[in-house]
Amino acid sequence: MLLLVTLVIAGILGWREYQRQVREHPERFPWTPLSLSDPVGRFTSAKLVGLREDADQCRVLLSAVGDRAQPVPPRMAASSPSCGYLDGVRQRRENEDWATYGDLVTSCPVAAALRLWERTYVQPAAERIFGHRVARIDHFGSYSCRRLYGRTEGGWSEHATANAVDIAGFRLTDGRRISVLADWSGSPDEAAFLRTVRDGACQLFATTLSPDYNAAHRDHLHLDLANRGQSGWRMCR
Repeated sequence: MLLLVTLVIAGILGWREYQRQVREHPERFPWTPLSLSDPVGRFTSAKLVGLREDADQCRVLLSAVGDRAQPVPPRMAASSPSCGYLDGVRQRRENEDWATYGDLVTSCPVAAALRLWERTYVQPAAERIFGHRVARIDHFGSYSCRRLYGRTEGGWSEHATANAVDIAGFRLTDGRRISVLADWSGSPDEAAFLRTVRDGACQLFATTLSPDYNAAHRDHLHLDLANRGQSGWRMCR
């Protein structure tokens, strides 16, 4: 009887601890809903990838953190059924807390991932290293109807569905510019900042490619949310 009571109490305490963990650390569990206000956890990347199946929920998540990303009309390419998007949003800067991207349209999940990346990694790194926030994030765009590496055959790039973005650099509130091309091997502060935000992107995006990968990425960080199935493996270079 004592053993049974002990097991029951242990079970109750275990369930209570589980409930507490879910309540206080939802990012640690694969079945809890994604929130862009939560810390980044082991399953955050997979949840972001899953948003591709629910554009409405993706926009709700952006709105919940004050991001009024503007939906854009669906775009389908006449040249290939593999190109285009149904869930595109235009990045908008609503307040001084967010960096601007200029005129950038991405898939909604990429927009959500960029906001998490900026809040969790980009702005904290800029403030810690330079004492200033990032005012603008420069890029080479998102949508491009092309195959991987610009080949004429083979698989399609995530850019073909606006599910990727190429980040070229950052502009701080004091006017300083940090370029992937010029500063990856530049001064210690700039180089450290770029590697910090690259490593942060690796926690969120399915693919993160930097100048450490190859010469084709010497001037940008390629970030995408490729769906790699249940394994959900991520590529970080």
